[in-house]
Amino acid sequence: MLDRLIERIRAAYENGSPLILQGGGSKSFYGNPDEGEVLSTRAFTGVVDYQPKELVLTARAGTPLTEIEALLAEQNQMLAFEPPHFNGPATLGGSIAAGLSGPRRPYAGAARDFVLGVRIIDGTGQPLRFGGQVIKNVAGYDVSRLMAGSLGTLGLITEVSLKVLPRPAAETTLQFELDEAAALLKMNQWAGQPLPLSATSWHAGLLTVRLSGAVSAVHAAQVKLGGETLKDAAAFWQRLRDQSTAFFDKRPAASGQTLWRLAVKPTTPPLKLGDAQWIEWGGAVRWLESDLPAAALFEAAKSCGGHATLFRGTAPAGGVFSPLTPALHTLHRNLKQRFDPKGILNRRRMYPDF
Repeated sequence: MLDRLIERIRAAYENGSPLILQGGGSKSFYGNPDEGEVLSTRAFTGVVDYQPKELVLTARAGTPLTEIEALLAEQNQMLAFEPPHFNGPATLGGSIAAGLSGPRRPYAGAARDFVLGVRIIDGTGQPLRFGGQVIKNVAGYDVSRLMAGSLGTLGLITEVSLKVLPRPAAETTLQFELDEAAALLKMNQWAGQPLPLSATSWHAGLLTVRLSGAVSAVHAAQVKLGGETLKDAAAFWQRLRDQSTAFFDKRPAASGQTLWRLAVKPTTPPLKLGDAQWIEWGGAVRWLESDLPAAALFEAAKSCGGHATLFRGTAPAGGVFSPLTPALHTLHRNLKQRFDPKGILNRRRMYPDF
């Protein structure tokens, strides 16, 4: 299977034919529209190595996340960055290429923080390996992380080695009735205290907080914070991770509006940029329904020390991601040129001009 993937990319390189790299297709909506024939990794599956005592797992790109998570659960371990499935056949390679993380991200780390090594095929059909399978490995470590969030524009990920973590001994979820400003204040106050926070969410006047860790630590935090205990909390966080709540499900068709994701400083006060929003990550992520021009939302996020992404909806002419500074634009273009000289891999998926 690997040889066929290499041959396909080499043929595309010779012909200058663009390819759409795809695993399960669960995140095909994310990013700018790309072009070309689909090159799928769905058949390239399997866990290559798993060392529970070393907290390291290596698997091929097409391996379903459900299969990996089930294997880890048998050892009471987990992917701590909680990669979203989006209710589709999400794969390991696609999750790392997208670089998206779930509710636990600000407290445990992002997807790229858990990548130890990768194998890829670059835009010329050359197989490459970066990093390794041990946590203390340094050689090529940064290049491995570079693949996380690159949306397949730098190479086809064929294998990933990840650090995994033990599941917390105890976990509980609390809810509080608070308005947006009060909820943001609480999230920031609690973030500065020694509390076992593992997820936060605010929507429609309800602040939801997850506590994870040692039994004594979770119990003490629960007594300190108060609030109401949420039943079936695991299902709540899974729905939020996969955006399967009504807030996300209804767009963009029902209202004609678009769904934006603004990453800002957690201390940013309430943003009055749309009718409805959902706040995550202690205030650092603001999901927003808005019909404002893209330029206005890009500038609003920039003024708050962050950036904006059109997550779902018709892509504006300049693309769905915040415009890059000249220096970053040059860096991205040079990396693309180095790994994919003819620009055949997920062409324009990240930025319209390369």
